[in-house]
Parts: sequence; structure tokens; C-alpha cells
Amino acid sequence: MNKRTHPTDTLTHINEDELPSMVRIVNKPVAARKAVAIGTVYINAALAAAIRQNAVSKGRVLDVARLAGIQAAKKTSELIPLCHLILLESIDLTVQLRGHRVQIRAAVEANWKTGVEMEALTAVAVAALTVYDMGKALDRAIRIDSVQLLEKTGGTRGNYRLRKGKKP
Repeated sequence: MNKRTHPTDTLTHINEDELPSMVRIVNKPVAARKAVAIGTVYINAALAAAIRQNAVSKGRVLDVARLAGIQAAKKTSELIPLCHLILLESIDLTVQLRGHRVQIRAAVEANWKTGVEMEALTAVAVAALTVYDMGKALDRAIRIDSVQLLEKTGGTRGNYRLRKGKKP
């Protein structure tokens, strides 16, 4: 006799009625959590020069993108429907111009019952979108690429680190 598998046996965000549901973390222990995400925004030479000279009409692109990413990390549960609200204790976001690309890195930390991967990824994605928004008048072919989790620590499933050369 084969036992039929119910979606709730394998999918953590599906309830008994097979509807989307937030994961129950009531009895999970609080633990130190950290996640690091990265991403790249490819831009043309004109936009890179304007960013370098702080000559973009909308303002200081790298500074505004950094602030947008920090704000986004704090609001992740408002943007991603099944994310828990997490009181973040540290958000370290860097936005750097390197040649014709903007490198973004977010490191997020909290002591909580669930991980902070989504907060780090959201920070990078929104920072990248801010670069796009602020630079689109000078470069209509901006490309956001490789937004991905670099590493995470804490939690019951253990630590994770992206291997070099591995694509998402």
C-alpha cells in the first residue's frame, strides 16, 4: 500500500489546505544569523564617468543606491509575502564603481528564529534597481546581473558558501 504524499510533507510554505502559508517558527530557537549577497550592474562608459564625477542629474548614485538597499533590507517582509518580520541588527551594504560596472554587496545580521538571506538579497536587488533608475537617462542598456547569495551562517540546515565559479 502506497502512502500518498501530501504537499505539506515537503513544501514548508503550503498549509494543510494546500494554500500559501507563512512557516511556523514559534518553537524554533533564536540563533545568530548572517547572510551575504552580491550583485552586479553593468553600465556604459558615459554613465560610469558621470557616476565617478557625481554628475548624474538625479544625485549621488552610489550613495542613494546604498541607502535604498539598507531601507529595502528593513522592509523585506513587506515586499515578499511569506517572509517573517526580522529585527535586523546589522546591515553592511557596499556599492562600488569598478570600471563599467557597479558591484553591490550586502551583509545582514540578526539574532532570530529564521535566516536573513531574503533581507540580504532584497538589499542588493533594490540597490541595483536604484542604480538603474538613477542612470537610465544616460544608459538605456543597463543590465542587472548575478544577484545571488554568497554565504549564510546560522540555522538548522547549517552554513552555506557559494563555490567559486558556480552560477546560480
